[in-house]
Amino acid sequence: MLAAWSSAAIAAPRFPPTPPPDRLVPYKATDGGSLSLHVFAPPGPAPEEGSPAIILFFGGGWKGGDPAQFYPQCRHFASLGFVAMSAEYRVESRHGTTPRECVEDGKSAIRWVRDHAGELNVDPTRIVAGGGSAGGHVAAAAATGTAVDEPGAPATSCRPDALVLFNPVFNNGPGGYGYSRVAAYWRTVSPMHNIDDRTPPTIVFFGSRDKLVPVDQMREYERRMKSRGIRCDLHIYEGQKHGFFNHDSTDSNNNRFYSQTLKEADAFLASLGVVHPADKPNASAVGAGI
Repeated sequence: MLAAWSSAAIAAPRFPPTPPPDRLVPYKATDGGSLSLHVFAPPGPAPEEGSPAIILFFGGGWKGGDPAQFYPQCRHFASLGFVAMSAEYRVESRHGTTPRECVEDGKSAIRWVRDHAGELNVDPTRIVAGGGSAGGHVAAAAATGTAVDEPGAPATSCRPDALVLFNPVFNNGPGGYGYSRVAAYWRTVSPMHNIDDRTPPTIVFFGSRDKLVPVDQMREYERRMKSRGIRCDLHIYEGQKHGFFNHDSTDSNNNRFYSQTLKEADAFLASLGVVHPADKPNASAVGAGI
């Protein structure tokens, strides 16, 4: 059985607040305060049908973390024509919450973007979700058939049209990641146990030396997805540890895997038709990475 997370193991890295978002848009009011989307706008006018959108959720073990983690990826996706957003969600250290509320907020964020697609100049049929570690779990839980949801949730679908996941948590069952924190309701939040025919195509990036989540769980998730005929592209980076994909603003020579994962993500989304030629003036950049 995987050991329970220690505070040292789950501590989220600190990320400099650059590049800054173009604006912060509140999407949910909670007892702990308002939650916002950190929005990065694409250059130029939006296509007539609206731009694709991507919503990314930070890591931090459901305890902490910072939307700034995904600012560099957001700026990259915005350059390809996406309305790119790094989402706030409630975490234990700031809001006294549990993983249940993290998943509720992830679903709320995706619904809000779909419901407000016109205001955001977004095509509601081309919404991508993603994230890293616990944030990857939040995105995957919203995309699968998990039952946890906020009371009175609107009928709008919280399912994204594709997933881009970085060392995500898939298995919350016995022997899985964070089981002790969700033991009473793990079946309602575990993406591994809620894959269904509506789960969207997914790309997963994972380091073979990740000590927090066994690589075998990634392969099992891939197997279950493919057994239903759903696309799941699993990229295992040999010798890499948890968080290997993060952008290093202090050393540009240390961004090899940041660039590689984005190049693969670009190609994946282009192959699904999520990115249209009209989304970006220089459409040849799609799939080219950074």
